[in-house]
Amino acid sequence: MKTLRSPLVIVGGALVTMLVVVAVAAPLLAPYDPRALSGASLVRPSAHHLLGTNDIGQDIFSQVVWGARSSLTVAVGSALLAVGLGVAVGILAGLAGGWVDAIAMRIVDVVLALPLLPLLVLIAALAGARRSNLVLIIGLTGWPATARIIRAQALTLRQRGFVDASRGFGAGFGHVARRHLLPALGPLIVTGFVSVAAHAVLVEAGLAFLGLADPTGVSWGLILNRALLHQGLYFTALWTWWVLPAGSAVTLAVLGFTFVGVGLEPAFNPRWRANR
Repeated sequence: MKTLRSPLVIVGGALVTMLVVVAVAAPLLAPYDPRALSGASLVRPSAHHLLGTNDIGQDIFSQVVWGARSSLTVAVGSALLAVGLGVAVGILAGLAGGWVDAIAMRIVDVVLALPLLPLLVLIAALAGARRSNLVLIIGLTGWPATARIIRAQALTLRQRGFVDASRGFGAGFGHVARRHLLPALGPLIVTGFVSVAAHAVLVEAGLAFLGLADPTGVSWGLILNRALLHQGLYFTALWTWWVLPAGSAVTLAVLGFTFVGVGLEPAFNPRWRANR
């Protein structure tokens, strides 16, 4: 498929693959327990500590490696929840039509109209800093965009002959959705998943950076949060091994998912083709 050979898809896929490999192999790649004190305070990078240590002697390289697992867990969990809700609401609205469609789309409009960033900060502050809460928060606020796209395509598909034929033979709502709509909507589901995953990585890092994460956990955002609390950080070379690696990791992870999503968009999104 020509789209899969797109430079954006290739580069994005390589970055996402690298993230997955680092996250899965974190116990093998990290030389120390990321929470343990493994050396003196603020040790410069060396063969024993590739990215040095932080202000209490924790190995920063180990924290960056294990941070990939935290980000990937939140990204995948949030994307599964958001896309699952979006697909369910979109198919229900598109296939049922009528008052069901009207109510579902009004709910979507209300959620889309909410100021998401302040809402995310408020909910995270009230609900607690556990990773499961972050997955729920991001997933429950990230489904409306997917629902609108899925609903628009479902409205088109329900007019197709194979759907009418299936209904004519007595197929129920669940059978039509499972056997006919879901396979046709597969590409849109993939792009929606990738888009939400990129958003989730950024939101998780942002909330952790603001201190709205489990302080006993390990994540890229928490690394940045702790680093920027250190006075005089930018008056020495300390920022090059304490801030730059974690910030670069967040950037590369978001770019990886974004590149894949943008690269797949021309082939998978009917709206993009219509605008062309």
